[in-house]
Amino acid sequence: MSELTYMRNGDYQIPDLKLSEQTAEPIGKYGRMRKKYLRENRPVLWNQLILSEKLYPHLREIDKTANSRLETMMQSLMKAAGITED
Repeated sequence: MSELTYMRNGDYQIPDLKLSEQTAEPIGKYGRMRKKYLRENRPVLWNQLILSEKLYPHLREIDKTANSRLETMMQSLMKAAGITED
């Protein structure tokens, strides 16, 4: 983390906070669902993830994992039902 700087606003010194650059990858369905859940039900964790700049990497990981599990489940269900790609 870089050195914290301040800017003067009247009689007050206000921290000059800046977020680091992050990739602009879109968040899928399950990432958006997790985001909504955290915001509504886990406000402390939501704030911790935002302040540590780990929210969007966390949401992308949740989305990636959920899609991977869904794909695995669909393949096993298709195999059990005898369904093929053809």
